[in-house]
Amino acid sequence: MLTATTIPEHELPSFAARFASTPRGARLARRLAVRRMEEWGHPPVSDASCAVALVVGELAANAVRHGRVPGHDFGLRLVLDAAAGLVRVEVADAAAAKRPPTAAPSSYPEGESGRGLLLVDVLAVRWGTEPRLPVGKTVWAEVPVEAAARL
Repeated sequence: MLTATTIPEHELPSFAARFASTPRGARLARRLAVRRMEEWGHPPVSDASCAVALVVGELAANAVRHGRVPGHDFGLRLVLDAAAGLVRVEVADAAAAKRPPTAAPSSYPEGESGRGLLLVDVLAVRWGTEPRLPVGKTVWAEVPVEAAARL
């Protein structure tokens, strides 16, 4: 998890919610991530909020498109580590067998899809996957953020 700080992760500001594995659920996850970033001092137009919104949007869309299991929602968790200058984004789904590649795939300019993980790779300091017990996986990304402006 977040290792650049001495504050235990359970004491860091966080947000967690579950969403229907639908495009509407993915949109709602992105909107709520922007709202949470604003509560943490990063306005919706800030680079930090936009980067987190894009990463949440891509990972949530992938969970809906590739990780959907009928009857199961996907989960979103955000953790702000202001001292480390990071927001950890975690998106969990129930499809353990469908794992993203270990590196961002190369993109084909004429393709209609396949650029989401490239975007995550550019915006995140690092990203990866972890198994989720009892079933599924969590795809995570650590997004750098500047110090929050005082509201």
